[in-house]
Amino acid sequence: MHSILRQPRVVILILLCVVYVGYQFYVRKHDADALREETLRDAVPTVAVTHARPIAPTATITLPGNIDAWYQAPIYAQIPGYVKMWYKDYGAHVKQGDVLAEISQPTLDAEFSQAKADLDSQRAKYNLALVSLKRWLALRESHAVSEQSISVAEANERSEAALVKAAENNVNNFLAKMRFKTIVAPYDGVVTQRNINVGDYINKDGNISSASGNTVSNLFSVADMHKMRLFISVPSAFADMLKPSLTADVTVPQFTNRHFTAKFLTAANGIDPNTRTVITEFTIDNDDAALWPGSYATVRLTVPVDTNILSIPASALVFQEANTQVAVVTDDDRIHFKSILLSKILDGTVEFTEGVSRSERIVNNPSAALLEGDKVRVVTPAPGYDLTSQETPEPAAEPSSSNASPAE
Repeated sequence: MHSILRQPRVVILILLCVVYVGYQFYVRKHDADALREETLRDAVPTVAVTHARPIAPTATITLPGNIDAWYQAPIYAQIPGYVKMWYKDYGAHVKQGDVLAEISQPTLDAEFSQAKADLDSQRAKYNLALVSLKRWLALRESHAVSEQSISVAEANERSEAALVKAAENNVNNFLAKMRFKTIVAPYDGVVTQRNINVGDYINKDGNISSASGNTVSNLFSVADMHKMRLFISVPSAFADMLKPSLTADVTVPQFTNRHFTAKFLTAANGIDPNTRTVITEFTIDNDDAALWPGSYATVRLTVPVDTNILSIPASALVFQEANTQVAVVTDDDRIHFKSILLSKILDGTVEFTEGVSRSERIVNNPSAALLEGDKVRVVTPAPGYDLTSQETPEPAAEPSSSNASPAE
């Protein structure tokens, strides 16, 4: 009876041992399978992908510019002398021919008086020679004088006439110099410089020696500011936007809330090799004379662009000896290198016209160890790693640009 009771206990113990051994075998096999799967998974390189995105429908660049007057003329003295008086100061509005200053030149005055006296003397001599010739000609019919004497009288008359002509030219020469004593405005405009004071000496080279010891060349500067010229240096990458229909939004430091519209005038058909920029000229209407020459300007250029152009991060590029490529992840998660045709290289991004589509997965910052056909595992990049994954914001509305002041 006792042996019969012990037999089930042995069976149960054996069964428990079998279950325990089986459980341990299962756990170890499961851990081994998990370790093998993890090892195989870690052996496949991970990549972060991005997609090509269309560029904004318009391109806007902001550049510094310089504003110049439509015409600006430095006015120099043509004769030496002392400044007798000046009549127009800084900022004076002048008309063409207005007197700006007068120069005193006593020596020139004396020479001019002498030239006029010489002319009077030569005219008197000519009149005498003419009277003598007429008398000799009157005596020819009576044969009272020889032909030789008449020829001499005719030659003398022509000689005196030539001397009169020379004296007249000399007077006209001094008269032209006398006009230089008066400095006049060459056109309608504004006086932007006055470098003279009463008593300043102007030497024969036109330089001014003032009491302060400074030496300058031009007496005045007059600017025509009814329209202004705007000069900017456009990077060569944006040279294709320079067209006659192009306009620019311009602001200047002295009018922070006012916008001016500049119209494209011309561009240098060449690129400066030192700066890789194109000198470009615009015009700005300045009827109210708000803009001044020499002003610094902030210029915004906005133009439509080709919507077929796509952009990717510059970090996605793979530079090969023959061309530029990107690493694309295929549907079966393998690497395939494709060539792209770059159109523009910008700060952090590049633009291209052909090579990959918007739907293809492009490896961002590919490893140099990646080869054609390699198996990869796509992972989601950490926030901030791939800024191109963010939605492209809609362009902000441009501020209205006009030459009118904003309403108060």
